[in-house]
Amino acid sequence: MNTKEKKIFLDSVDEKILSILKHNARDSVSNIANQVNLSIPATSERIKKMEDMDIILGYKAVVNPQKVGLDILALITIISESSADYGKIVTYANQVNEIVECFATTGRGSHILIVQTKNSKSLEQLLRTIQSWPNVMRTETQIILSANKEFNPLIKSKK
Repeated sequence: MNTKEKKIFLDSVDEKILSILKHNARDSVSNIANQVNLSIPATSERIKKMEDMDIILGYKAVVNPQKVGLDILALITIISESSADYGKIVTYANQVNEIVECFATTGRGSHILIVQTKNSKSLEQLLRTIQSWPNVMRTETQIILSANKEFNPLIKSKK
């Protein structure tokens, strides 16, 4: 069984390290070590171990979309005729830069896309593209007005 299939239990120090990195992935190992009361090598080893176990999947910059000209954030639900072209929808979604996330879902639609576009005109063009994909009957779009809580995965304690 590989680490992706096996449930991994973290101790409170690992959880604290993850919490620190979630808030500032650029924090120095020295600063993290001070906060968790470990040596720098021990802290570094724990971080490396969590990376090797695919607990930490990477580090990324969080970009302010408005500052780079992306004023529209929207959710698009894809309603398909059938699941025959399910794989093609995922493939197409991965080829479109404006689609930032693609989720397979249950319920009314087969997929939910999170998209960022420059304006309503570019959103309309994107919708026309998506609606031309195989077996897409229609789409439902919700424009996000504000984000009150952004994605920040929980770190569940083993208590």
